[in-house]
Amino acid sequence: MDGNENMDRGPARSGPRDSLFLLTNLSSADGTPLGRARVRNLSATGLMADCERAVPAGIRIRFDLRGIGQVNGSVVWSREDRIGIAFDEAIDPQLARRPISAQAGQASVPDYLRQRRLIR
Repeated sequence: MDGNENMDRGPARSGPRDSLFLLTNLSSADGTPLGRARVRNLSATGLMADCERAVPAGIRIRFDLRGIGQVNGSVVWSREDRIGIAFDEAIDPQLARRPISAQAGQASVPDYLRQRRLIR
């Protein structure tokens, strides 16, 4: 292993990361669309994503994450179609893992799949 192999990795990370696959649309801070991205790793302070096109390091970025809402941050590294983003504010990454249909106080089974008792 030579010393250049570690240069392909982004900066050292701290904190646990969740591996998952979420889709989002990226845009610059001024709202210019930057394409779709697939979130691969998510932590409270940042993420790694595969992008449909190259996104340069150093730009301000915003996007929506399921269960969390709009997130703002900066692209801290970029390698071809993969980027690392540092968030402006920490998030709870577990919120992105919750089922879309499950809301507080509601069952996660769609209404048409629930068994109903007939009253006679």
